[in-house]
Amino acid sequence: MAKAEKVLRVLLVEESVEDAEQVISLLRNAGIAVRPNRVDNAEQLKAALDAGSTDIVLVSPKTRHISLADTAAIVNRSGKDMSLIQLLDTVTQEAVLKSMREGARDVALRTVSDHLQRVVLREFENLSTRRNLRKMEAAWRESERRAHSLLGSSRDPIAYVHEGMHVYANRAYLEMFGFEDFDEIEGLAILDLIAREDAEKFRNVLKLQSRGEKPPEKLDVRAKRSDGSMFDAVMELSEASIEGEPATQIIFRQQTAGAELAEQLDALKRQDLVTGLFNRQHFMGELDKAVANANAGKIDQSVLYIEIDDYRKVLDQVGVGCADLLLGDVAQLLKELAAATDVVARFADHTFTAILTGRSHETCIQFAEQVRKRFEERIFDVGKRSVSLNASIGVCLMTEKISGSQMVLDKVNEACRLAQKEGGNRIQVFDPAAQDKEDAAKDREWLDMIKHAVEKDGFVLFYQPIVSLQGHEGEFYEVLLRMQGPKGEILPGQFMPIAERFGMLPQIDRWVASHVLSVLQERHKQGRMTTFFIKLTPQAIDDGTLLSWLAAQLKNARVPGDRLVFEMPESKVVTHLKQAKFFQKGLEQLKCGFALEQFGSGLNSFQLLKHVGANYVKLDRTFMSDLAKNVEHQAKIREMCEQARAMGRMTVAEFVEDAASMSILFSCGVNFVQGNFLAEPERVMSYDFG
Repeated sequence: MAKAEKVLRVLLVEESVEDAEQVISLLRNAGIAVRPNRVDNAEQLKAALDAGSTDIVLVSPKTRHISLADTAAIVNRSGKDMSLIQLLDTVTQEAVLKSMREGARDVALRTVSDHLQRVVLREFENLSTRRNLRKMEAAWRESERRAHSLLGSSRDPIAYVHEGMHVYANRAYLEMFGFEDFDEIEGLAILDLIAREDAEKFRNVLKLQSRGEKPPEKLDVRAKRSDGSMFDAVMELSEASIEGEPATQIIFRQQTAGAELAEQLDALKRQDLVTGLFNRQHFMGELDKAVANANAGKIDQSVLYIEIDDYRKVLDQVGVGCADLLLGDVAQLLKELAAATDVVARFADHTFTAILTGRSHETCIQFAEQVRKRFEERIFDVGKRSVSLNASIGVCLMTEKISGSQMVLDKVNEACRLAQKEGGNRIQVFDPAAQDKEDAAKDREWLDMIKHAVEKDGFVLFYQPIVSLQGHEGEFYEVLLRMQGPKGEILPGQFMPIAERFGMLPQIDRWVASHVLSVLQERHKQGRMTTFFIKLTPQAIDDGTLLSWLAAQLKNARVPGDRLVFEMPESKVVTHLKQAKFFQKGLEQLKCGFALEQFGSGLNSFQLLKHVGANYVKLDRTFMSDLAKNVEHQAKIREMCEQARAMGRMTVAEFVEDAASMSILFSCGVNFVQGNFLAEPERVMSYDFG
């Protein structure tokens, strides 16, 4: 049993001190560092939750003064993320189901140490994962914000292009082409800024990208300003992303120096002056390209991490003053062995790296062994001394499963360190093939489960109420999807990425819509005015047939379209703007609504509303974080509500965590609120809208 990495704060709802001590003792016997607290009624529970942080709440089966359901309600109202576990003396199907219905995340046998320990540790790990994910999301959004800030202040004219259209341009770019504001260029084709005679060059670039191939690094063109004047420029092209979607970053540079001089300056930027090899910066750029190629299916590549063994002893022999001469000789050795297509670089002081391309993995391993032998056989003459060198070499074989450049560096470094630990003068290979096969088998299992769920109604719909703060009539629910698995319901974060990879999202979207229509039809017959918010994926609107299918479904169900609101994240709409505009116009004809999720997270969210007529905007969850104390977030929400109201849009605040946030949101003019503080998602719509 693995030990928890930090203190586990446990709150026991237990009347017996002796029984509580027994449970704590069982947990500590597993090496878990526990900080316990005990309560036996509702008042004590509220006070304990208010007083400090809690990770796990364990509820005794013998507690008389407070039920599990009441405990769950108090925990939920606290607005804090923690795991609630029901302790049982014996496990029966009825007891487990009752516990889950009343709000427990899991059940544990309190007298069976192994079961208790495993359940508690698993829930603690899940809790830590959720908390870390929230921190990572916040950090990611902050880093993205800073990146956009840096782009905006850069002197280089930079634009981001998606499918040939401008989706971002900084101030320097606008000034270069004579535009006052980004509104003038948003959605403008990049070809409109290139002279007619050079347009075909860029069309070829777009064709390469459409086939999944890499664009050229540079393209010489005649560029055209907004006033029609022309200038010679170099377009620097690189793959990038904006709002999480793939794009092409383009930097325009006016040609001010001769081509030969420019090439010389560019070569100096890429070179390590001591060895004449490529430098670390250039290597990292080439590694990013190699990873992208691997992800696109090019697996005839490998990365080598070469480090001189016992380098300190070598320095003692040759002297620090001759170190550069020695490193130059090592570089020459690597140049002699490398092919013209290989990228060989000095990565650190006595560490060299290489990207081998156009070779099978077996050939790459043979090359690494050839390098190792050449080190072993060669005598290096440095000054008046001759020295022998050995090298340890880590090898990472590139496959489609390589997730990023950092992963490659971690793996080759780890392999090199392992080679050194085993005595040095050897190679160590990281081969993800075995992991690839295992992952592929898991993917096939997931895909089979998803297909079965689509065909055999293996999905489950949950409903979370959206509550009006401004007296809107009717009931409002957001529809959330789960999948039935062999061990219970599976959250979409686990199966939706796989469904996306295999093109299953449109089928899932239609499954959800058709089942919501059935529910809506039933509630319509009962005279209940219910509006459902349904999440939609970009792949569904890319299909082009969803609107006609939806029209037929509404006609067959004989329900009003204005009871349906389809929602998509703001970032997805930005990168699928043309399809989203067409889809939203179609929804208008069907009387259905449209909502933008994660609103306020983009560069200019309200500018987007000029293009896509969303009826609702759901404020980004980052604004809800510690809202009661964050004056900046309060001001931003108030500002967005005022702008939305002026444009005739409704605002929805999601992820509401506490009562204080509710009052602040009301004073800011938010129309609707949603979150676990009000009610957690349930399979049955039981919320009392009063």
